[in-house]
Amino acid sequence: MNRIAALTLVLAAGIAGLAGAANSASAKSAAAAAELDRQFEAYFEENLKLNPLQASSIGDYRYNDKFPVTISPEHRAASTALDKKYLKSVKAVDPKQLDEQRALSREIFIRGRERSLAADRFPTHLAPVNQFYMTPNLFAQLGSGAGAHPFKSVKDYEDFLKRVDGFVAWTDQAIVNMREGIKVGWVQPKVLMLKVLPQLESQMKDDPMETVYWTVVAKFPDSFSLDERVRLEAEYRTAITTKIVPSYRKLHAFIKDEYIAKSRDTVSAAALPDGKAFYEFLVEGTTTTDLKPAAIHDLGLKEVARIQGEMRALMKEVGFVPPAGSAPAEGDLQAFFKFMKEDPRWFWGTREELIAGYTEIRKRIDPNLPKLFGTLPKADYEVRAVEPFREKSASGGSYSAASEDGSRPGVFYANAYDLKSRHKWAMEALSLHEGNPGHHFQITVAREQKALPKFRRFGGYTAYSEGWGLYAESLGKDLGAYVDPYNRFGQLDGELWRAIRLVVDTGLHSKGWTREQVLDYMRANSSRGESSAVSEAERYIAIPSQALAYKIGELKFQELRGKAEKALGAKFDVRAFHDECLRHGALPLDVLEKQMDRWVAAQK
Repeated sequence: MNRIAALTLVLAAGIAGLAGAANSASAKSAAAAAELDRQFEAYFEENLKLNPLQASSIGDYRYNDKFPVTISPEHRAASTALDKKYLKSVKAVDPKQLDEQRALSREIFIRGRERSLAADRFPTHLAPVNQFYMTPNLFAQLGSGAGAHPFKSVKDYEDFLKRVDGFVAWTDQAIVNMREGIKVGWVQPKVLMLKVLPQLESQMKDDPMETVYWTVVAKFPDSFSLDERVRLEAEYRTAITTKIVPSYRKLHAFIKDEYIAKSRDTVSAAALPDGKAFYEFLVEGTTTTDLKPAAIHDLGLKEVARIQGEMRALMKEVGFVPPAGSAPAEGDLQAFFKFMKEDPRWFWGTREELIAGYTEIRKRIDPNLPKLFGTLPKADYEVRAVEPFREKSASGGSYSAASEDGSRPGVFYANAYDLKSRHKWAMEALSLHEGNPGHHFQITVAREQKALPKFRRFGGYTAYSEGWGLYAESLGKDLGAYVDPYNRFGQLDGELWRAIRLVVDTGLHSKGWTREQVLDYMRANSSRGESSAVSEAERYIAIPSQALAYKIGELKFQELRGKAEKALGAKFDVRAFHDECLRHGALPLDVLEKQMDRWVAAQK
């Protein structure tokens, strides 16, 4: 063999070796990707089986006959075991073998499971009932046909009857847990539990036809035969009379006769055992930042002052002059607040008019969405009034997501309780927050990203989702809203309220503020009506730290947009920016920032 031939063989062998190594690396990457995908899918399936209400909420009805007792020792142990199992298996997948998107999913998954396990330190299951969110109200929503459980077939009706036994077991377990909470000092504030009683009483009817659970019986689908109607009506009458209503009565009696006397007069989470650490843990999880309560409190004070400055400018713009002889004096923001709270022009006459007003707003906004977004959600949403049994303690608005297949639309629940606290000028901002381009838009777009693992499509981070909702309010001018300067005041008022939340939530839970101090601060710095202020203050007492998510998240979205605009200049495309923010699903804010920095670098 001559030298040239030998050299050719050597080169060929070297190339083959490189190709083999490349093929081997490619095979390893493919295997790692497949294994990670399998782990994510398996986790999601096991989690749905363990949490059938989550399955129902996304339109997966395989477990519609199950109602989990999530506060039971057995369920809590199963949840912990699930977290540990998949934390170990997902950690075992080498991130160096993964593409960028899968590596991101792995990072988010591990972070979520580790935090879930860390939360076991705090016995929140010992205080499972409060006036803002509790399972008895959720079950009433489900059973009324207004929630995630469908009532279209005979099987749907039969499935719900099977869920009743789970609800009975849940209420029994709640009483056991709350008694344990009394022993160890993990109890709810008395002021909240007093508000729970009338909510439970609203379901304690002697006549089953007067309960919300009879709503679906009164609306049997036309396809049901006479025999099916007679049978189901009898079964629902029995279930309501012998299981559902007695469970409400039993829980009510326990709270009224035993629990309230042992509940606490304090309102701060810090008053609970290990309460300071508990609140700091909640703050970290809610904001997905390393911000401490003291820094958040100071940020809130600064934001309140800034926004009030913009309100004073708007007050001059509209030429506001207080009525002669009124107090406070002319030029005082409180005089403007008083006018915005009390002038008759801002009120609807009926609940129906208020809901119709929100429907009209979305009809004006939706055609303008393509100006700011390249990707639009396919699923629709509708506006409904908050149900009477929970409206007194509910927030001004909330959103319930559409099913994955779009057969059940999303729902923007607007609170119509005390119409004098539901001002017309606040409606555009709230509609933008809860509907399009806020929660409905963000959540639906995420769920429609079929390339993402399901735990990301259907998961969430409060600072991201609520931050997006508040950021969405700021987009109103480009979407045809805030033409009336008073409606622009509504946007500023909404932003001010979220800044106030930074002050009062940290005030309550890290600075020892009382409920009355919170209300005094709200009265002095906002235009909110008394009933709205009270329900909001008690909401912050019930769910510490959640109120921090809005402003912290919104400021991050504003910051990221400012950075992108500065870096890209004329290349900045707001539609592409928004699409990139949304296409990854909800992310921790620090992860979102890294992702958007990579996106900006790729645009240059």
